[in-house]
Amino acid sequence: MHAIDFSTLKQLAEASAAVTGACSCTTVPLLAWQRLPPTLELDRFEEVATLVDDPYDDPTYAEYHPRGTRYDSEDAPIAPRYYPANRCQIARCLNCGRHYLRYNEAGGYFTELRIRALQPQLLVDAAL
Repeated sequence: MHAIDFSTLKQLAEASAAVTGACSCTTVPLLAWQRLPPTLELDRFEEVATLVDDPYDDPTYAEYHPRGTRYDSEDAPIAPRYYPANRCQIARCLNCGRHYLRYNEAGGYFTELRIRALQPQLLVDAAL
């Protein structure tokens, strides 16, 4: 899997936003980060890219919220160099072509797949 740059990420987000048809991947709103809903079938998605620059580096856990948003805010910016985007894979729905950010949240005693729609209006190319 290859890491993509910001302009490619923006192109994927814009292509995703252009999809207007109903799909099983949109039955649950995925505007904010959340655990993978049980209604989504993982085999209906394919990983197409990653935002992880170096799989051997431990990227920052700093979040990017200049306007006071939070991790679970629907309008929280998507800043690829910041957590959790910096740990994400880009997954495409095989049914409709929409793109999503996914990462594995790993706590002390659990792991949980998290997902969020890739929305072009929220992308920010913020430096660390």
